[in-house]
Amino acid sequence: MKPDLDLSHAEWVKSSYSNGNEGQCVEFAPGIAAATGVIPVRDSKRPAGLPLFFSVEAWDSFAAAVRTGKFLTR
Repeated sequence: MKPDLDLSHAEWVKSSYSNGNEGQCVEFAPGIAAATGVIPVRDSKRPAGLPLFFSVEAWDSFAAAVRTGKFLTR
């Protein structure tokens, strides 16, 4: 999914799971979702690069899996 959105005024939020790793972060723009139903996600090292777009449902599912540790390897 790649909607034609003007993201020039999007407010990007850095993932709380970034752990302060300089430049190793994922950022997302949750404010876009209300109007579009999609969550743009970008690499903080390349803010001018193309973002990925996820449905709100897919993003919520992913975020819940991260919060509960489903992606941790042991």
